[in-house]
Amino acid sequence: MNVLIFYNYNFGIEDVKECFEKKEYRFKVVWSEQLNQRKCTELDDIFEKEFDEGVDGRAFDCVFTFNYSPVISNNCNKRNVPYISIVYDSPQILLYSYTIINPCNYVFIFDKTQYMELSNEGIETVYYCPLAVNTDRLKRMFNDEYEVKNELYAGDISFIGSMYNEKHNLYDRLCGVNDYTKGYLDAIMKVQRSIYGYFFLEDMLKGDVLDEMMRVCPVKPNEDGVETVQYVYANYFLARRMATDERTDILSRVGRELGRENKINLYTPDASVRFINVNNKGTVDYYNEMPYVFRNSRINLNITLRSIKSGIPLRCMDICGAGGFLLSNYQADLYDVFVPGEDMVIYDSIDDLMNKCKYYLSHDAERRQIAQNGFGKIEEKHTYDVRFEEIFNRVFN
Repeated sequence: MNVLIFYNYNFGIEDVKECFEKKEYRFKVVWSEQLNQRKCTELDDIFEKEFDEGVDGRAFDCVFTFNYSPVISNNCNKRNVPYISIVYDSPQILLYSYTIINPCNYVFIFDKTQYMELSNEGIETVYYCPLAVNTDRLKRMFNDEYEVKNELYAGDISFIGSMYNEKHNLYDRLCGVNDYTKGYLDAIMKVQRSIYGYFFLEDMLKGDVLDEMMRVCPVKPNEDGVETVQYVYANYFLARRMATDERTDILSRVGRELGRENKINLYTPDASVRFINVNNKGTVDYYNEMPYVFRNSRINLNITLRSIKSGIPLRCMDICGAGGFLLSNYQADLYDVFVPGEDMVIYDSIDDLMNKCKYYLSHDAERRQIAQNGFGKIEEKHTYDVRFEEIFNRVFN
């Protein structure tokens, strides 16, 4: 097997390379800043050059990227070469490009709801596929240095993730809407936050409200895709604002009620974020630091961005793959991988989250067993070795 890999700031590339090396596949990895563009002649030229050169003098059998690239798809389609994409980001607007129907595509989507939306429209090039973890790499990390790392990254409750409060936050661009629209948006976001398992915001954006949003911050649909303005507003504007509010409310309450007696750690890019009794530790490197946080935190929180409608975020898989204890909001796809209560724990409200934090902080043996069970599920069925064997069997058999 000879594989051409394109990447651009993607988590997991090193793990894919290790997987391919173990399987003795030949591969070449190419960096491209333009990978996420809908059209790009520069990337077209790079593709032509790399594909014509091959790897070790041999032609490529397929092309791989994390997340979907219309440019790569078109180039593969022109050459009748399989294009394999594993999607782990959401929202992923490029999936609504017309190129998604290119017959060369094998697009593996981690969110079953999004997969079903596309599949139900007759698109036959998409597949549902939970994300994967390199447990071999993680086990190597927990070696003789483990005790040192344990002290450095130890915590009782930890959360790793963006607060989505950057200066370029898209929701802030709607600050000029009239009072009715502002109240309407606040109301539907409040209701959406109380409901897990069903994302309805797109359906609620219509009529005068949508007109007012378009007046203040116009959104123009792409000519080469089928995404709607409602999709853009709901997933890029409202969902991220909800994440800010939800993560703020949870961390504030955890800090107030549990922070005096427990070590609460937040790992986020914005150093200015402050909560009472919560330690903002800044960012951690995905490969070299994050697994130690997961392994050495008694409870790891997952607070899902609502644009992920049912999928298991990469954070959840990485927590369990590192042997950490996962406490997550409800996501329907969790039941495809785990047995909640045995391999990880689900909360359905902030009150429920608080009660379960208190319970598992005081039931250490039960917490450790659940973390061990979760790791076992990942190691058995959701490593990159397993996942690529499944993918290549589908593509080439």
